[in-house]
Amino acid sequence: MSVKLGIEVELHQLALMAPAGYFLGLHIRFTAPLFTFQAYPQDWLDHYTEKGYVLRDPMVAWGFSTTGAIRWSDKALPDPFGVFKEAALYGLKFGATVASGPVKSRSIASFARSDREFEDHEIAAFAVIVQRLHDVTEPPEELTKAQIEALRCIAGGDRFTAAAAKLGISESALKARITSARVRLMARTTAEAIQRAKDYRLI
Repeated sequence: MSVKLGIEVELHQLALMAPAGYFLGLHIRFTAPLFTFQAYPQDWLDHYTEKGYVLRDPMVAWGFSTTGAIRWSDKALPDPFGVFKEAALYGLKFGATVASGPVKSRSIASFARSDREFEDHEIAAFAVIVQRLHDVTEPPEELTKAQIEALRCIAGGDRFTAAAAKLGISESALKARITSARVRLMARTTAEAIQRAKDYRLI
């Protein structure tokens, strides 16, 4: 099974387990996740964005301060801005959050439903899936010299023909290098591969 297909299978499972939706930010670095997946209602996402709740969300603060899992209803969880009350108006009445990985590359995921609290075994299952997704999306530590050269040429504005000539290789060989770099970076397009390589400080 390919990594991409494996991720899609895991996300489908999360959707079944969290009928009111979920939000998953993998490898949050410099305040932004490298990968984001979400299935919350669009009207809640719009409201959340409009109100700037990411800066007030108790689950974001909790997720950066610890690892593990917690229910939104936990009495020890402060919510001074009433984000949970607002979420309940959009059908996100019960929820749980899981945080995994080191603080420099933390993955945080929240799950919701409208009818009841999540049970312990369900939260444990969420934690297992989040950890698996965290592991399979771990950014590479390095690219090959050939991949770096190819990406740098394209990032610099060269077309494939010009880049191949500059590197002294065939155009098909250049495309093979770009493709292998895209696979390594889990990028759908060359532009996305270049951006991720820059984000990971690989080029």
